[in-house]
This record gives sequence, C-alpha cells and structure tokens, in this order.
Amino acid sequence: MTVLIAGCGDLGTEVGLRLAARGERVVGWRRSPGRLPAGIEGVAADLTRPLPPVPEDTDVVVVATAAGERTEAAYRSAYVDATGNVLDALERDGVSPRRILFVSSTAVYGDFDGALVTEESPAESTAPTARLVREAEQVLLGRSDHGTVLRLSGIYGPGRTRLIDQVTSGEAVLPAEPQWTNRIHRDDAAAAIVHLVTAVAHPAPVYLGSDELPVDLGEVLQFLAAELGLPEPPRGEVSPTRGGARRVDSGLLRSTGFSFTYPTYREGYRAVLAGKGVRHP
Repeated sequence: MTVLIAGCGDLGTEVGLRLAARGERVVGWRRSPGRLPAGIEGVAADLTRPLPPVPEDTDVVVVATAAGERTEAAYRSAYVDATGNVLDALERDGVSPRRILFVSSTAVYGDFDGALVTEESPAESTAPTARLVREAEQVLLGRSDHGTVLRLSGIYGPGRTRLIDQVTSGEAVLPAEPQWTNRIHRDDAAAAIVHLVTAVAHPAPVYLGSDELPVDLGEVLQFLAAELGLPEPPRGEVSPTRGGARRVDSGLLRSTGFSFTYPTYREGYRAVLAGKGVRHP
C-alpha cells in the first residue's frame, strides 16, 4: 500500500513516520522535499499548482495543508484550491484511493457560547478563514464517496509552544472571565489520522479531534506557571476567545477504539516541558 501525504509539514511528517513504521510506503508532497526524514519519499509539489503523478497503487491520501498567513486569499489557495487540485490529480491519473482524509479545524464551528460541540453541531462560523476551511471540506465530501474530515482543535507539542513561551516570557495574562479552550497534542493528532485511515473500516464523514478535557485558558496558564516554578500570571481584562467559545466533544472518535496518549493538557504539556528541558519546580 502507498500512502500519499499531500502537504507533508510537521503534522503530515509525523503521520508519515508512523505509517512508515507500520511498513507502508509513504510519499510526501511538499515544496521542500529535501527536508523530509528517511522513511518518507519526498516529491516536490506545490498543492496550488499542477501536481506530479500520483503513484498508481495509492490506497490512502492525507490532505494536510496549511495557510502561510491568515488572509482569505491564503486560505482559499491553501485549502479550497489545494484540495480541488489533489482530487483533480487523482482523476487525471485514474487513481481511486480507499480513503481520502482531509485535516480540518474545529474553527469551522465559530462561537457556541461555551456549549458542547459535536459532529452534528452546525459548522457555520462567520469568520472568513473558517468558512474557507469549511468550503474545502465540502469540496472533498462532495466529490468523493471515500472522504473523511478530521476537525482538529488547537495543536500543541514539539515546536508548538505558544502558551509555554508566553508564561516564560512574562507575557501571559489570565483572562478576567472563563475562556474555554480545546487542544490536542501533535502526536495524538497524528495517531488519530493513522487510526482513521488504517483501523476504521467504515468511517463517518466527519470526526472531531480534541483531547478529553475542554478547559479554561486561565487554568492552563496557571498550571504551566506552577510546572515551571514561575509566578502565576497576572489577571487582566477579558480578551475575546480566538475562534469562538465552545467545548469540543471527541466522543465519536473515541468510540472507534482510539485512545489518547495525552488525554488532557496536563499529560501533554508535561511531556512537552520534559522535551524542552526547561526548569521545573
């Protein structure tokens, strides 16, 4: 079996390495294929332009694109156009994969005023960038009977240490009111993708990928400060919730037999802190 990862960045590379460890042939499309590790066959590709030949025995395609900047033009190019181009390349070369998985975002839901969000909740964010991600989902599901969408919440992990950096720099501020956040460790995100394309015979069209504990942002910042042996961040003015307040329920994903290595932010951030070699109390 050949797995094609279209958009083989940080997350796609982790997915590819896990599949290669299972004995799969993994082909990674990215602009700079020379940066890919051994185990992934790198091929130079810009997903917004004509694409290279698709291996004829491709059984699984993972579309894991990312926009270079938060503009409507960048999101349309990176998500809507890129997804359409990948599907065009499959049709051009007469390749019919068993599974095409598109990595999406829970940002498509917008603001739910702290309510629980599931796959059945309306994905009707009014944010232009989120609407374009949703449009890319519809491109896949509208053109393929073998498409699956995985909507991931905020990814953290190696190289994704924004909150840790805010605490260590003294820039972190506790919101004045509860501010719901949802997150998933990069390794769990990659494991969920591998699980859906290898272990689930008849996947649903959409899954949510988020750890088991939606949490107040202030609680996470307080936890990180304590783990680092630093003073608790000051409490400031309430700030708008990025992407909208909601609590993401990943119960459907877990019902397929998937289990999290880092079920909450505590286990995940402790692993990140250990890997960074930063000071603990």
